[in-house]
Amino acid sequence: MTQEAIGAYLSSLAASITYNVVSLGAKADGKSDSSKAFLSAWAAACGSANPATIYVPNGRFLLGRITFAGQTCKNTRITFRIDGTLVAPSNYNVIGNSGNWITFQRVTGVSVLGGTLDGQGTGLWSCKNSGKNCPTGATSLGFYNSNNIVVNGLTSLNSQMFHIIIYACRNAKLQGTKIVAAGNSPNTDGIHVQLSTSVSILNSRISTGDDCISIGPGNSNLWIENVACGPGHGISIGSLGWDLQEPGVQNVTVKTVTFKGTQNGVRIKTWARASNGFVKSVLFQHLVMDNVQNPVIIDQNYCPNNKNCPGQVSGVKISDIMYQDIHGTSATAVAVNFDCSKKYPCSNIKLVDVNLSYKDQTAQASCSNVGGTSSGVVKPSSCF
Repeated sequence: MTQEAIGAYLSSLAASITYNVVSLGAKADGKSDSSKAFLSAWAAACGSANPATIYVPNGRFLLGRITFAGQTCKNTRITFRIDGTLVAPSNYNVIGNSGNWITFQRVTGVSVLGGTLDGQGTGLWSCKNSGKNCPTGATSLGFYNSNNIVVNGLTSLNSQMFHIIIYACRNAKLQGTKIVAAGNSPNTDGIHVQLSTSVSILNSRISTGDDCISIGPGNSNLWIENVACGPGHGISIGSLGWDLQEPGVQNVTVKTVTFKGTQNGVRIKTWARASNGFVKSVLFQHLVMDNVQNPVIIDQNYCPNNKNCPGQVSGVKISDIMYQDIHGTSATAVAVNFDCSKKYPCSNIKLVDVNLSYKDQTAQASCSNVGGTSSGVVKPSSCF
């Protein structure tokens, strides 16, 4: 770095301004609603011509449903630096039907560094698991229609529903994320990505009751690396193909992931319905399966309770999927299961160095409507 660059960097630091939410009226007692103070800090940061930091010190800060809207925000360098914990209302009815708890809408250049989100979702899970009539539940943190997002070192505990959603975003980097919810908590997907491009999820640990990471329609250029998943339902592309007109999923890399005791490892799931959706150019690489029920699965006949799709076939076209260096143990006899569409069979599926066992024996593979190749050591031997 030149002297001029160092000088410019230091002056930019000096020019940046910090808003402490406590100075603006937030109370770190976990009981007083601090939403107004957080919104005041956001308004001030948005109005600043220089980079701004919103600082949340140690303590527990109660927030109701809150939206940080970027439509009128002049500032494209706002950092939330969180040392404390943000707490959702303990009564799940307060935000349970609001969709999201903490929302960023149409923001650019926002970073969230550190901190813990406590969704206090255990009461709602109990309600749902008892079969009563309950609210849907709120997603803890959602970014919508936003660009150049960084989330670093965030912990999300006990979300009511999804922990984190990235929806219609461009350039989002999540790293060092820790997600924790009970293995039997319903619909608590760790990170859900939809209609987004250039999203990376790195160096994260996800333990939850649904998919660790779910990839919905309309995603491209996703990079997922160095993730520990379990308990949970694995990493899923889908469910796709509910809509007839649906944008596809392409250019996805999932590498260096450990799955421990999960329902699935890497899954592609599509509804058995007419659709023009697709999945192509996906790499699953360097994966370890530890007692996983469905380590490698493509399910194109998804139709729970045979409702909304009886007798139909999936229109989603799946092609150019590579499974490379995947090893470990399956909790069921069938470790590799390709159940593809009768109308549009999966094509160019590649298995390279896949070694999965079941109870100290070679596991089985099952293939339906799939074409591909295998090379290297492949156990169970390929059924193409």
